[in-house]
Amino acid sequence: MNLKDILNYRRAVRLYDETQPIETEKVRECLEFAQLAPTSSNMQLWEAYHVTDKSVLAKLTEACLSQSAAKTAQQMVVFVTRQDLYKERAKAILEFEKGNVQRNSPSERQAKRIKDRETYYGKLMPFLYRRCFGLLGWVRKIMVLSIGLFRPIVRQVSEAEVRTVVHKSCALAVQTFMIAMAEKQYDTCPLEGFDSKLVKKALKLPSDTEINMIITCGIRKEGGIWGERFRVPFEEIYHQV
Repeated sequence: MNLKDILNYRRAVRLYDETQPIETEKVRECLEFAQLAPTSSNMQLWEAYHVTDKSVLAKLTEACLSQSAAKTAQQMVVFVTRQDLYKERAKAILEFEKGNVQRNSPSERQAKRIKDRETYYGKLMPFLYRRCFGLLGWVRKIMVLSIGLFRPIVRQVSEAEVRTVVHKSCALAVQTFMIAMAEKQYDTCPLEGFDSKLVKKALKLPSDTEINMIITCGIRKEGGIWGERFRVPFEEIYHQV
């Protein structure tokens, strides 16, 4: 299928054929493709829990309010945000970028570029992603408002706004995963209706994780798609400037 075919094929499937299994390795491959999705500052503050164990699937089905998309799913993938890993991620990116600069930048520019990355990932990213009961976000906000009087600057720096950025980045990976699944003619449904406390308990997740989305997976059954797809007219969402 070409991209248009893939996007038209992908639908939110509410009922899967329980007699048709899907291959775990193919789903895993789609998750590897999901990792190619962009994230803010390449911080990659998300994880995917690929659930194939029937007993865990049963617990997740209960947590998902026993929706048909959960009850009939062959597998599920739970995408979570991991803002708590910002130090580890920033450190790993910085080490990579040092070598990246040395391999791909002109020798006369390497020292400055490495210093820039040390500032960005060694100081700025830890300062931006650190949390302190909302207080540190207000400090960042005041700093930005002051600097913004004199030059353009990113203004979404409160703890709530940074949390939103982390979830947006995770959602890009989720969409990439669903498109990759559609290319294999596997079906998915993103679920928003779930008890996050029960999901965390079923997967034994760290307390600092946040559930971004639960994706049920399988092969569509007749009646699994609720009729035709509705989209508002393109002219209502498209604005050329």
